[in-house]
Amino acid sequence: MEQQLGGIHHVTAIAADPQRNLDFYTQVLGLRLVKLTVNFDDPGTYHFYFGNEEGEPGTILTFFPWPDARRGRIGAGQVSATAFSIPENSIGHWTERLARHRVEVGSAFERFEETVIPFADRDGLALELVASSEDDSRVPWANGPLEPDHAIRGCHAVTITGRRCEQTQAALADIGFRLSAESGNRLRFTTGDGGPGTYLDLLCQRDAAAGLVAVGTVHHVAWRTPSNAEQEHWRQRIAELDLSVTRVLDRHYFRSIYFREPGGTLFEIATDQPGFLVDESLDELGTRLRLPEWIEPRRLEIERVLPALRL
Repeated sequence: MEQQLGGIHHVTAIAADPQRNLDFYTQVLGLRLVKLTVNFDDPGTYHFYFGNEEGEPGTILTFFPWPDARRGRIGAGQVSATAFSIPENSIGHWTERLARHRVEVGSAFERFEETVIPFADRDGLALELVASSEDDSRVPWANGPLEPDHAIRGCHAVTITGRRCEQTQAALADIGFRLSAESGNRLRFTTGDGGPGTYLDLLCQRDAAAGLVAVGTVHHVAWRTPSNAEQEHWRQRIAELDLSVTRVLDRHYFRSIYFREPGGTLFEIATDQPGFLVDESLDELGTRLRLPEWIEPRRLEIERVLPALRL
């Protein structure tokens, strides 16, 4: 059987104020801070990883908080919405919760036989909660502020906006995505075993303004692969498709390669291993600043420039 990507590994976005970002995703959305580290390419900046109890691939949303960065623009050539999976009976609970926390929320609507609540975080990042009848057995954060019966399960889908949809659709097919549904100018693709966490929606808007990656926008979406060997397969495959692909980069908790689909959206393929328990126990996840061994000698210098946080 031809190898397939396993679904979403994580989504990485850009925030402004780190404390405000941390409070929103842990206290309002009820995600666990599973790793507190720095941007390995810019160690003077935090890198937050939010996810479920164990920080499983497919539940992770990460942020680079840059306090002085300008506001971005959501548009073509980027992920334009990130959707989370919630239980089917939780729409009323979440509508009330978001209103209570004064979150900017749109009206709930139906899409592909699923109920969707659109909303935005404190920086204007476009988010969605999706209640689906499909089984989602991912375990939420047990000690979070929400009852497990209503808590977020993990990523559900990403939407990318494109102006060159034919080229993007062809490239998605070449790396194993399957067209599973259509509604107007929205094409839904899936990969792996299907279900929540494996969906990519392509929103075709030929006249859409180009997106500007900065505060309130997604930097990239990462897709799962189980091993280094399979990642190398994907690297060779992407190179054969004449899509410029990076060398393998060590992200300590996974290995990464990056490339852009023809419409401009930055994709990553990340390994499931070694995972977030490589340098912390399950109980310790996200409780202190963790640095990889090649950055650890600079800890004092880095801690002096990072903003103080209340965890």
